[in-house]
Amino acid sequence: MSTVSLRKVCKTFGEGDLAVHALRDVDMEIGKGDFVCLSGPSGSGKTTLLNMVGGLDRPSSGEITVADQRVDQLDKGELAEMRLRNIGFIFQAYNLIPVLTARENVEFVMQLQGISADIRRQKSKEILEEVGLSGMEDRRPSELSGGQQQRVAVARALVSEPALILADEPTANLDSVTAENLMGLLRHLNDEHGITLVISTHDKLVMSHARRLLKMHDGKIIDDIQQR
Repeated sequence: MSTVSLRKVCKTFGEGDLAVHALRDVDMEIGKGDFVCLSGPSGSGKTTLLNMVGGLDRPSSGEITVADQRVDQLDKGELAEMRLRNIGFIFQAYNLIPVLTARENVEFVMQLQGISADIRRQKSKEILEEVGLSGMEDRRPSELSGGQQQRVAVARALVSEPALILADEPTANLDSVTAENLMGLLRHLNDEHGITLVISTHDKLVMSHARRLLKMHDGKIIDDIQQR
């Protein structure tokens, strides 16, 4: 069963002589529980592809299905609801809310989903413990290291148990030891909970943890390598 399916997806920015073809007839299937890395040089289309899957941008043509919903056919409100219910995002810049504590940042998505305060508190406590931040629940982002902030971002992405986690260059701002710890955590969560992960990266360390490597060049997937 596919969590993500793309059929003949194209994305063009600009028109005429200024047109940039960021994606060219991309076909892709990602199964439930898969751990996929999108790799390739800058301009290869990997971030554009991630944005298409996440409903953050629309294709110029083609079909995109995520968790049995045709993402390319949803209106703005339906896209927001689909992202809220089905997709967790991990960004390079963490995107934590600075005035909120680690626990409050993790609870934020559940609050938007209408989950009760008691359940939010219990689930946030459990997930922060799982990502190694027990005892740091009441610290604000400014009181945490970069690696700890990224762990809060991972916890926030995971806590509502989405069908899919998308991450764009999640190790870019981390030192090598912290990056290794983060990828070990993501691989553990993938192994233990069957969470579907799609990561855009230049980082060979990240690629080494993935089960599957999709290499991109000039807006196309040029290789699909099963790793382990």
